[in-house]
Amino acid sequence: MADRGHSIRPARSVRYRLLAIALLPMLVILPLLLGVTVYRWNAKFDAALISKVNGDLTIAHQYLAHILDNTGEHVTALGGSVRFREAAGDGAALDALLDEARARLELDFLYVIDREGRLMASVTGQTAGALRTDWPVIRDALAGRPSTGIDIFDNADLQTLSLDLAARARVPLVPTPNAVPTERTEETRGMVVQSASPVNLGDGREAVLVGGILLNQNLVFIDTINDLVYREASLPEGSQGTATLFLDDVRISTNVRLFEGRRALGTRVSAAVRSAVLGEGQTWLDSAFVVNDWYISAYEPIEDSRGKRVGMLYVGFLEAPFTAAKHQTVLTIVAAFLAITAASVPIFLRWARGIFEPLERVDATIAKVESGDLGARTGAVGSRDEIGRVAVHLDDLLDQLERSDRQLRRWNEELNARVDERTRELQLANRQLEATTKQLIMSEKLAAIGEITAGVAHEINNPIAVMQGNLEVVRAVVGDRAELAKVEFQLLDEQIQRISQIVTKLLQFAKPEEFAGFVDRHAPGAAVADCLPLVQHLLARAAIEVTLTDTAGRLVLMNRTELQQVVVNLVVNAIHAMPDGGRLAMTTRDSDRDGRPGVEIVVSDTGIGMDPAVAAKVFDPFFTTKRQDGTGLGLSISQTLVRRQGGAIACASRPGEGATFTVWLPEAE
Repeated sequence: MADRGHSIRPARSVRYRLLAIALLPMLVILPLLLGVTVYRWNAKFDAALISKVNGDLTIAHQYLAHILDNTGEHVTALGGSVRFREAAGDGAALDALLDEARARLELDFLYVIDREGRLMASVTGQTAGALRTDWPVIRDALAGRPSTGIDIFDNADLQTLSLDLAARARVPLVPTPNAVPTERTEETRGMVVQSASPVNLGDGREAVLVGGILLNQNLVFIDTINDLVYREASLPEGSQGTATLFLDDVRISTNVRLFEGRRALGTRVSAAVRSAVLGEGQTWLDSAFVVNDWYISAYEPIEDSRGKRVGMLYVGFLEAPFTAAKHQTVLTIVAAFLAITAASVPIFLRWARGIFEPLERVDATIAKVESGDLGARTGAVGSRDEIGRVAVHLDDLLDQLERSDRQLRRWNEELNARVDERTRELQLANRQLEATTKQLIMSEKLAAIGEITAGVAHEINNPIAVMQGNLEVVRAVVGDRAELAKVEFQLLDEQIQRISQIVTKLLQFAKPEEFAGFVDRHAPGAAVADCLPLVQHLLARAAIEVTLTDTAGRLVLMNRTELQQVVVNLVVNAIHAMPDGGRLAMTTRDSDRDGRPGVEIVVSDTGIGMDPAVAAKVFDPFFTTKRQDGTGLGLSISQTLVRRQGGAIACASRPGEGATFTVWLPEAE
C-alpha cells in the first residue's frame, strides 16, 4: 500500500500544479497588481488633493497680502492728497475728510497723531486723546517711511480707539476636542491690519496718519477669501470649502459652521496643528479634524510687524466626498475583477481538467500494475496531444512488460531449481567446515599450550613431590627443634602449594574436558586473574608491567576455560606486540549495550599498534602478522567463542599507539 500511495502523490501534485498554473495569474498575481495600482493611485489622488489645497492657500495668502498692500496704499494716498493738505488747518474739515475716507476705504479706524502721540483728528469721538506710538509701523512713519503690518491689540488698546471695536473683538471660547487645554473663557484681543503714513499739517508740523481694519469677526474679509478660493463648481458635489483666520489658536473669523446657522467662532485648532504651525512655523498640508469633521486642510502662520507668529490662515474642504469617491472607485474595480474572475475561472478549470484527467488515468493504470495487475491498460484517453501519445506508449510498454514478466518467471523457476541444488551442496560443505573448525580450535589451543609449556622445565609434579617428601623428612629428623624454623617450613609449604596450583591451572587450560565440562555462571574478574600465572613467564621475559582492575559486579554465563582461552589469546598477542616491554592493562567492568546488561573485559597494550587496514582484518581466519609463528586462527576462534555466548569482540588500534581489545558478554540470567 505504501508503494501505491507513493505513486498517487505525483498525480495529485500535477493536479494542484495545473490548477495553480491556471488560477495563480487570475487569483493571486492580478489581485496583487490591482492592489499595487490602487495603492499608487490612492497616493497620487491624495497628493493631488494636497496640491489643490496648497494652491488654495496660496490664493488666500495673496488676498491677505492684497489687503495689506491696499490698506497701505490708500492711507498713503490719503495722506498725500490735496484735499488732506487743504483740510489740515481746519479741525472740523479734517474730521469730516477722515470720516468720508474711512467709509470709502472700508477702514475700521482712521486718525491723525503728532510725534508725541497726541490725537489731532479721528473718525470717532471715542478715540483717546493720547495713543501709543511704539508700534513698528508708526515708528517707521515717524521716521518718514510709510509702513503696513498686522498687529495684535489688547482690549485696552482697542478701547482707546473705539468701544465698538473692543466689543467686536470679544469672542467667547468654545470647548473644542483635541485643542490645547486653557483656562481662558474668551478672546479679547484683536488682530488688526494697521497702516501708517507720514503727513504734513502745514506750518512745518509733522504728523502720522494711521488707519486700519479689525479682522476679528470680519465676515466680509473671510467670505471674500472663501469666494475667491472656492468658486462655484470648483469642488465636487457634497464637498464644501472653508476659510478661517486664527488669532493664536482661536477662530476669530471663519465660515466653518459649528452647527446650522452658527459659525464656529471661538473654537480652537487641534494641538497637533498648533504645534506644527505656531510652534515650529511650518505650513500644514494634510488632513485635519476641523470642529466636527475631517477636512483636507492647509494652515500657514501669520506674523505681526515685529516678526512674531501671532495667528494662522486656513483654507480647506471636506474630505468625505473624496473618500467616498475613492471607495466607490475601489469597489467598482473589485466588482469588475470578481465579474471577470467568475467568467474566466471556469474556462481555465476546463482547460486544466483536460490535462490532469488523462494523467490521473495513466497514474491509476501504473498503480494497478504495481499492485500486481499486469493486464491493466489506460486505453483511449480522447486526446491527440502529447498526453494521448504518452498513454498509447505506456500501454505498449505494459504489453512488453507482461511478456518479459512471463519469461522472467520461467527463468526464475529454473534458477530456483539450481539454487536448491547449490544449497544442498553448501549445507554439506558447511557441516564439513564446522567439523574442520572444531579441529582448528583444538589445534590453536594445543599451539597455545605448547608456547606456555615451553617455559616450564621438565616435569614439575615429580620435583614437587620430592621436595614435599624431603621437607617432611627434615621435620621428622629435626624433631622438636623444627619449631625454631616453623615460619620457614610454613613458607616452603606455601610456595610448593603455589607451584602445584599453577600446574593444575595449566592442566585445566590444556584439558578442559577433564577439569570443567559445562557452561556455568562465574565472575569474569576471577577467570581473568587465573590467566596471569599461565603467561607469567612470557611477561617476565619481555619486562612488561601488568595492571588488573576488576570492577565488574555481574556474572557471565560461559565455559570458564573457553573464556580463559580468549583472554590468554589476547594477552599473548599483546605480549608479542611489545617485544621491548611496556604496559599491559586488563579491566573488567559492568556495561550495557542496546538495553542489555553485561560485562566488558578490556585488554590494552602500549605496543606497536596496527593501521586501520590491518585492524579491520584481525578477526579473519588465517590472517596473521606473525609470519611463521602463528596460524591466524587465534582471534577468529576467540570471536566465534564470544559470539556463541551472545557477546561481541572489537579492536581499536593506531600505529605506534598500541591496541585495545574489548570483549562484551551478556549478564547471566
